[in-house]
Amino acid sequence: MSDWLSAAEVMERLGLKPQTLYAYVSRGRIEARDDEGDSRRRLYRAADVERLRHRKARGRRPAAIAEDAISFGEPVLASAITTIARGRLWYRGQDASQLAETAKLEDVARLLWDCGTQRFPPLFTLVPDGPPLRRIFAVLGERAATDPAMAGRSKKALYLEAASALDSLVDAIAGRPGQGPIHARLAAAWGCDEAGADLVRRALVLLADHELNASAFAVRVTASTRASLAACVTAGLAALSGPLHGGMARRVLALMREAEREGLNAALTDRLATGSPLPGFGHPLYPDGDPRAAALLSAFSVPEPYARLREAVAALTGAEPTVDFALTAMAARVGLPEDAPYLIFAAARCAGWIAHALEQNETGRLIRPRARYTGPEPG
Repeated sequence: MSDWLSAAEVMERLGLKPQTLYAYVSRGRIEARDDEGDSRRRLYRAADVERLRHRKARGRRPAAIAEDAISFGEPVLASAITTIARGRLWYRGQDASQLAETAKLEDVARLLWDCGTQRFPPLFTLVPDGPPLRRIFAVLGERAATDPAMAGRSKKALYLEAASALDSLVDAIAGRPGQGPIHARLAAAWGCDEAGADLVRRALVLLADHELNASAFAVRVTASTRASLAACVTAGLAALSGPLHGGMARRVLALMREAEREGLNAALTDRLATGSPLPGFGHPLYPDGDPRAAALLSAFSVPEPYARLREAVAALTGAEPTVDFALTAMAARVGLPEDAPYLIFAAARCAGWIAHALEQNETGRLIRPRARYTGPEPG
């Protein structure tokens, strides 16, 4: 059997519709890649298809449950920070969409960190030259190499260090040290007017945390070793840099350009016919639509190309936009740089990463799962 299968072969073996194949790919259940012989086709990893075929036969054995839990499955860690319930996102019991109406990222950070109304002093970060992504990794990497570990630190000391780490990240994104609300500092760096700054504020609040996603889990694993908060944030940044996480906005932009080049209906139909994903649409945790996207999209007039894409996808698949689509459309409306969605995501999620690091540190437990060995028989 070939290592890679066509969309038609996958759909035949699993009895899937194109939309369902797309959902499996978007959730990471089936790995896909471009066909080197035909740029318009996608190929799918045969091993993933076979695994899905045999999934029912495995039953609900503990090993199978544990493996499935890693991908949008059963909860694997206790947390009091964030939950997704009744189709909404909640920060310590408060509706994130409602908070986005008036709150600043700093307010949400205090809520997530559970540190009351503690004030944080202004700080100064030396920001190196270079593009934003290089700056943020340089600044946080330097701190990760020098900041003290969390073990044995007082809560007050950790809160001050948390504020310092978030401030350093914002300075690195802005390209210079600054004071004042985080959204205002970022908006000033990008030349936004007051309305644009308020949209940045809303986006930061809506993106501050999202339960146990890939970057938050990476942060918690790092925090479980009692590493420094800066090291934990760096682990989150590394996970966020992947195209299936913080890189999703770039994939939305790629879809927009494809629709511009080939025509909207042709681009969407071709993707669906081959089981290729439609980035920015359909979230497995929000079957009725991503509330973060709804909260952000309601605050501005969506640019016409994005509005047409949204309508066409809804007509073809019924899928609702995710916050990645909303963030990309917002950036287009305000005239932000192409990397701004990722940078907004990083600044916002830093607050959540720190909350997860602090909570994991409180448990005193090392996260050390076991692997289910599938290699050659030992000996």
